Amino acid sequence: MRPMATPLPPPPTGGTPPGWYDDPWHTATWRWWDGGGWTPHVHEGGESKPRLPNWLSVPVLLGAIATGLSMIALFAYRTEATLIGSALGLVPLVIVLPVLTWLDRVEPEPWSSRIHAVLWGGVVAAFLSGIVNTVVALNAGEAWAAVVSAPIVEEITKGLGIYWALRRREVDGVMDGIVYAGWVALGFAVIEDILYFADAFEADALVQVFVLRALLTPFAHPLFTAWTGLAIGLAVARRQSVAANAVWGVGLAIASHGAWNGSLTYAGETGNDGAIIVAAACFVALFFAAVITVIVIRRREQRRFIELVPLLAQRHGLTPEEVGVFGDWQRMLATRRNLPRTRRPAFDQVHAALARLAMFYRRPGQPDPATEQLLAGQLQRARAAQLAGTNQR
Repeated sequence: MRPMATPLPPPPTGGTPPGWYDDPWHTATWRWWDGGGWTPHVHEGGESKPRLPNWLSVPVLLGAIATGLSMIALFAYRTEATLIGSALGLVPLVIVLPVLTWLDRVEPEPWSSRIHAVLWGGVVAAFLSGIVNTVVALNAGEAWAAVVSAPIVEEITKGLGIYWALRRREVDGVMDGIVYAGWVALGFAVIEDILYFADAFEADALVQVFVLRALLTPFAHPLFTAWTGLAIGLAVARRQSVAANAVWGVGLAIASHGAWNGSLTYAGETGNDGAIIVAAACFVALFFAAVITVIVIRRREQRRFIELVPLLAQRHGLTPEEVGVFGDWQRMLATRRNLPRTRRPAFDQVHAALARLAMFYRRPGQPDPATEQLLAGQLQRARAAQLAGTNQR
């Protein structure tokens, strides 16, 4: 039976059991109460009880099963090559992961969402792209698969991973879009590199391929997909059409991906090493331009967050100590470093809740009271959890 209507949000005391209840703000039919407060998970529907919110989506589960079976079959027939490819495929992960974590410091995303993004790229995008590219290669040739099919299907399927985060209300602005693009692309790149390195080992070209993909261009896929994340993030921040922005974002991702693959394919078929040098130079230039752009965006996000701390203190009753910590970026980072590791997650939750509220107040137009109360509840629960951890010392 459907729970009784709740005219006002229950206080976040944990007394109300988790479940679907009438949305107290009437912005949807149902809203999920997690036992401590309202969450962003809503459901439009009638009397039928919706499914419980789950961070691990059905496409990821199915993709993981299919990819796992494929890897088992690959290992059975190419044991040595698969082992070497799997080991070397983790090298780009070690290089790219710290950078994505650094980018995500402005508004830390939930680890469950980060893991889901990586899995989406590694199992859903990689598996679907592998099927399409194989079919195109068999019917039209390897060149068509590399230059036409791969950029289109890979960037679209990776973009769907960012869209999943958007549907879960995890994308609040430009930096979130870029970060989720990076996580999805990282998962895809790891699986693709494993297959490339395994093939290169059998073709006696492992050193060249490893240097090119793992050491020189580990950020290739994150750089391509960043266009999609940038477009979606801008749409959210400016309250524009996500679909319209995604068109040019995915288009630029496909174009940059296709240009890179095309130059490598041309060089491989003609033996023109100069084409590789030119393509690598262009990629390096694009990479540094992207790095500078991301640093500028990140610093701007930091400044805007710091500028809004007094408003957050006024509207949500932050203590002078909290204002002092979160109102100074360097002090905030130093405070986190000095905390025991067991208390850092609670600190990050407070920081993330404040960052989401700051992004909310920065959006154009009239603020939505329902969303503001929901975000305020998340902040209240995060502060309570941090206080409980402090008292347990």
